[in-house]
Amino acid sequence: MARVNHDDPYLWLEDVDSEAALAWVAERNAETEAALASDPGFDAFAERLREVLDAVDRIPYTTRRGPYLYNFWQDAEHVRGVWRRTTLEQYRKDAPEWETLLDVDALAAAEDEKWAWAGARVLRPGHDRALVSLSRDGGDAVVVREFDLAARAFVADGFTVPEAKTSIGWIDADTVFVGTDHGPGSLTDSGYPRTVRRWRRGTPLAEAVTVFEGEAGDVSAWAWHDSTPGHERDFVGRSLDFFRSETHLLTADDTLVRIDVPEDAEVYAHRRHLVVTLKSEWLGHRAGSLLAFDLDAFLAGDRTAEPLFTPDERTALAGHSWTRHHLILEVMRDVSTRIEVLTPGEDGGWSRAPLADVPPLSAVGVTDTDPDVSDEYFLDVSGFLQPSTLTRGTIGGDSEILRQAPARFDTTGLTVEQAFAVSDDGTRVPYFVIGPDRSAGPGPTLLYGYGGFEVSLTPAYAALTGRGWLETGGTYVLANIRGGGEYGPGWHQAALGAHRHRAFEDFAAVARDLVARGITTPPQLGAAGGSNGGLLMGAMLTRYPELFGAIVCQVPLLDMVRFHKLLAGASWIAEYGDPDDEADLPHLLDLSPYHRLDPAAAYPPVLLTTSTRDDRVHPGHARKAAARLREQGHRVLFHENTGGGHAGATDNAQAARNKALMYSFLREHLGS
Repeated sequence: MARVNHDDPYLWLEDVDSEAALAWVAERNAETEAALASDPGFDAFAERLREVLDAVDRIPYTTRRGPYLYNFWQDAEHVRGVWRRTTLEQYRKDAPEWETLLDVDALAAAEDEKWAWAGARVLRPGHDRALVSLSRDGGDAVVVREFDLAARAFVADGFTVPEAKTSIGWIDADTVFVGTDHGPGSLTDSGYPRTVRRWRRGTPLAEAVTVFEGEAGDVSAWAWHDSTPGHERDFVGRSLDFFRSETHLLTADDTLVRIDVPEDAEVYAHRRHLVVTLKSEWLGHRAGSLLAFDLDAFLAGDRTAEPLFTPDERTALAGHSWTRHHLILEVMRDVSTRIEVLTPGEDGGWSRAPLADVPPLSAVGVTDTDPDVSDEYFLDVSGFLQPSTLTRGTIGGDSEILRQAPARFDTTGLTVEQAFAVSDDGTRVPYFVIGPDRSAGPGPTLLYGYGGFEVSLTPAYAALTGRGWLETGGTYVLANIRGGGEYGPGWHQAALGAHRHRAFEDFAAVARDLVARGITTPPQLGAAGGSNGGLLMGAMLTRYPELFGAIVCQVPLLDMVRFHKLLAGASWIAEYGDPDDEADLPHLLDLSPYHRLDPAAAYPPVLLTTSTRDDRVHPGHARKAAARLREQGHRVLFHENTGGGHAGATDNAQAARNKALMYSFLREHLGS
């Protein structure tokens, strides 16, 4: 193991808005701009990337609410975006007529605030009111305001919640469930709501009645009102950690009835069904299975389940969506998706049939359904070199192609293949290779990974990668390492806690395999990842520096001894371990890239990026690592956006510039 540094002279960089820290950030940003953005072609390059994001002919994905299809849209004219809606009849047209509900740019200008859209909860079934969330410059904390959809205006005396990491949802037109910052003791150690309260219109928020309360050590408490006609009911619960929770039915007299499923299972009610996704074996069913119970029978003690999906070694459930009479399953087999429809029988049992043909090495996803009313679905299909096609259909009826996204980059000579590397313990690790024919020899290659929180990386059309990297002759590789969800819960759990090194070993195995197959060489191989993927990049830098010619580390976790003390970090203890637990501290020190940095090591050049307004992963991780790397004499550039939250950008210009900096850095060090 590399030398472990226990001292930390850079704690002052954790003071996000201090004068000294921001001055340091400004100096580093200037250095990075001079190194990467001073080339005469940089601005044109960034603008070409922005064209992709601002393109007016990209698909406007929608959510159906009653007769309208709702969409949030950003482009060059609407930098902060507009919330808008249209009808299906209009949506079928090449140039639909949209009704603007809320212009965020106009609101930001009127209130002199850098508002960013953070979503809306629309009241069912009338769809005449919404609870709109807005964040300041892209952070996770939001303000909530009630919005009148008919008047297209905020309600002067409506529900309003000050800035916090708030959860809120409608019960009826005059009542909401709200979890927010009510003062001392109302938040968990992770900074999320610890209590759920029932708040009635016209009463002060402080007088809202507490209906459920979690513990300080939980991640959060939550509530949900099911407004399905004939199945109206309330549920409350608490997230014990990132992967364990408990759920209760809240009766009319506020009595709690525990939904007795494993803590690591995901559970919800849909009409008469109780739907359970397993993360571990239960009642003889495999981890990764999807089960349906009769809710009333379950509450009476009956544990008879209908298995809707049972995984095997090569398949995992990617998602599922209800229509009025059916259930649509998205299933991954070796990380490529297929889709099928399940239909419950009147006398029990479910029939199943395929819904759509999907090309190999592609991804398909249900973007929207309307489960209260119809069997309508919206389906998106794309691939690495295949722009999205959006289809609308009715199960058992006709389907129509509504939109086909145009090609954004030249795919001439590009191919896609899937391969498997063998990790240190013999595990076969899948990865996708997108790039030119390498018969002429190895070339610049970018390897991307994440490997955490059961997040799956699946095929998708990435126009920015196409324009920024593939068109310049580069190869792009997507690694499906352990820690993700590509093969279900077991694939994730194999890299939890003290076993995190397996995700690192998987990624290194892919890197070696790319070299062994002649696709690239170590000096031509770059790696990139963000957030938990930033931790992965820190591990590549400190554990496998000889495998890479350059590394891009975005909004990263890097200090694994203090992550739980910074912003939302305490919510990730279940993923990594607890630094305050003597049993976990040794492996966290071993995992921690910040503590492994070695002045004697030969590191490849690294670009570290973050955001001042990231209130999820603290910018101190990237700041401190950059400072220590500079102190040790390593080649490091650092760039911090003042806004953008965890995404690193709140508008398309900022997002395009971030990408341009990354690709310019990689081209400089890997060639093109």
